[in-house]
Amino acid sequence: MKGRALDGGCLCGAVRYHLRGDPYDTGWCHCRICQHLSGSGGMAFTTVAFDQFVIEHGAGRLGRHASTPFGERCFCIDCGSPLTIHVSHQANEIDIAVGSLDDPALVAPGFHLFAKQARPWMLPDDGLPRYDGLRPETRGLRQGQTEL
Repeated sequence: MKGRALDGGCLCGAVRYHLRGDPYDTGWCHCRICQHLSGSGGMAFTTVAFDQFVIEHGAGRLGRHASTPFGERCFCIDCGSPLTIHVSHQANEIDIAVGSLDDPALVAPGFHLFAKQARPWMLPDDGLPRYDGLRPETRGLRQGQTEL
């Protein structure tokens, strides 16, 4: 994937973005918030440096929702597609909803977060590490902190 341009956007095409850098730290989140917002068993996300995420067009079509006291999610106000998650403890990074990438196959999840909240039918036997909350080495949190 190194050096490939990654683009994405919402279902209706009103919002388009470009990732200037390679994403990293791709995983599944099974928290109840991700379940509600995705309408499914969780949400796959990937991370890029905040300054590497560029809205190409449709910035005026972005809706924002403070889904927690420490984070904000962006979505298309026309079609409702979830696009990003930005949390205060990782201010210099932004998480991208993998399903909003033009080619989601270019990234592969490496872990499951909030597995304790996952629906029993959602956790595949994929061999990936599972965490009951956040990972103990989550950037921006003190070592071992797994809840906010």
